[in-house]
Amino acid sequence: MKLKSLVFCTSLLALSSAAVADTDFAKVNEALQKNNCLACHAVDNKLVGPSYVEVAEANKGDPANAEKLRNAIKNGIGGVWGPIPMPPNPQVSDDDLTLIVDWLMAGAPH
Repeated sequence: MKLKSLVFCTSLLALSSAAVADTDFAKVNEALQKNNCLACHAVDNKLVGPSYVEVAEANKGDPANAEKLRNAIKNGIGGVWGPIPMPPNPQVSDDDLTLIVDWLMAGAPH
């Protein structure tokens, strides 16, 4: 009986983790759409700017990069990913900015 309970609880935990991940990406995706980020970026492939997966890969492992990403999004940046600069995005709310940067620092899971 204990084994059945353990298997059942483990299954519920796995399902709830998947739901949380989906919900988090849904919130991030909503913020990306609302702030017009997807006009130049995609999750998996390069558009005008790098993919979010590329940005996440380049910034993983160094918590200081979170602040660099915040600044790049809000104030714009040029010359990092090619000749086309990223314009400033002052309209991005602090909540959306935190959500997007945390998602990138987590590896841009989707």
